[in-house]
Amino acid sequence: MSHEEGVAKVAALIKDIRTCMLTTVDEQGRLVSRPMAVQQVEFDGDLWFAIDEDSRKVHQVEADAEVGVAFSSNDAWVSVAGRAQVVHDLDKAKELWNPALTAWFPDGPETPGLALLRVEAESAEYWDTPGGKVTTLISYVKARVTGTRFDGGENEVVELS
Repeated sequence: MSHEEGVAKVAALIKDIRTCMLTTVDEQGRLVSRPMAVQQVEFDGDLWFAIDEDSRKVHQVEADAEVGVAFSSNDAWVSVAGRAQVVHDLDKAKELWNPALTAWFPDGPETPGLALLRVEAESAEYWDTPGGKVTTLISYVKARVTGTRFDGGENEVVELS
């Protein structure tokens, strides 16, 4: 799969997923995951998040930029590995702004302490089961009845950088 095809496949799988899990490494070297709202821009290899510049995740990313981002829907799962950086860019914040962010940042993109987290995706692994739960269940039952191996759909690793 070419780089462009990989980016397009990941983009198609995550385009309607609104919340993901961002994993960072804490000061003791433990993995820490938390839900994050994905900013709705076309995936081009970068993921964007609105964050509080004084949050633990910011301090963790500044100490270790390697992060994981996990997405899940009814018929696909995507795990993205990449490098994160904190970005202070009012124009980009305005571009990414959506009304749902007002719950965390009541003064809009100009809210004091608002920063952006940019994750530059390096690779992704995905599991795609078109047809979702029903198709997965049928495949599982078929495997059990026939004694054949379960076919869980398409699973690939994509290099994105």
